[in-house]
Amino acid sequence: MSKSLLVTGSSGLIGSEVCMYFGRELGYAVHGVDNNQRAVFFGPQGDTRWNQERLKRELPGFQHHELDVRDRAGVLALMRSLRPSAIVHAAAQPSHDRAAAIPFDDFDTNAVGTMNLLEAARQACPESPFLFLSTNKVYGDAPNRIALRELPTRWDFADPAYADGIGETFTIDQSLHSLFGASKAAADVMVQEYGRYFGMPTCCLRGGCLTGPNHSGVELHGFLSYLVKCNLEGREYKVLGYKGKQVRDNIHSLDVARFIAAFVGAPRSAEVYNLGGGKANSTSILEAFKTAESFTGKAQVYTYVDKNRIGDHICYYSDLRKIRRHYPKWEITQSLAETVRQIVESWRRRRQV
Repeated sequence: MSKSLLVTGSSGLIGSEVCMYFGRELGYAVHGVDNNQRAVFFGPQGDTRWNQERLKRELPGFQHHELDVRDRAGVLALMRSLRPSAIVHAAAQPSHDRAAAIPFDDFDTNAVGTMNLLEAARQACPESPFLFLSTNKVYGDAPNRIALRELPTRWDFADPAYADGIGETFTIDQSLHSLFGASKAAADVMVQEYGRYFGMPTCCLRGGCLTGPNHSGVELHGFLSYLVKCNLEGREYKVLGYKGKQVRDNIHSLDVARFIAAFVGAPRSAEVYNLGGGKANSTSILEAFKTAESFTGKAQVYTYVDKNRIGDHICYYSDLRKIRRHYPKWEITQSLAETVRQIVESWRRRRQV
């Protein structure tokens, strides 16, 4: 019996990468769920139909389902008809800035949509691994309470307890999350609960900056992709606070897909992993400007606004030790520089089209 995969948000960065990896490398029959809601959230520049068409063109047998995860009856009907071998839930309202303007859309998509999928999976295929693309924003701004040191181009943790980054036992309480962070935290806890209460093989992936060449980066979501796009177009990039020294760890979507495959191959119940690039793939905005410039040959145009985003992390990179302990064969294969190079080439191709 052939294995099948159901991916929500299949036209997005992670969803599309997972579809291609499981379809091409692992031989799964792939079903994608997407309704281009990103274009509703972010306007035409967030449109992902191009990626949907790419999947249909490049992945034999790929089946697209035009469905909103908020459609409870539709989600249940699809899950019952497919009974997939594994489920990857990557659909989301992904911006913590945008969430404040559309709080009901944000919560209904992120929290209620996840609940719809979990319950449908419990009824139709409770033995199938269920992976949820969560976020490091579930920790709110609590990481900002860690002692920091200022370096010439970045902030870094001064507390030796965080030399390897933020681990999964870090608190999610008593912090400012943004409405986006709160809606994703609600979903995150429910994914864990379905694992613990019902014994389902569930997993929350608390991502750092997930990136790659197939990202439709916009100002409110998709840091590296949008930064590169601004560089190539000579567009002004706004640096919001922290002297441009705020740090994020970046992980290529391919390495995310590879970890998801590792989990599906050896699933666990109610697991949580901080999935990012780790310290080696971390960068500040100022450092990212230099990396992009090294590949484009163009100076980055930017302005500095001395006001940070509400709840924004000053420094965050993922402690990957738990992941590596549980899945020692998995590793980061795409360096930060290689990832930026691929993003540059992708935007160049898309601008030509």
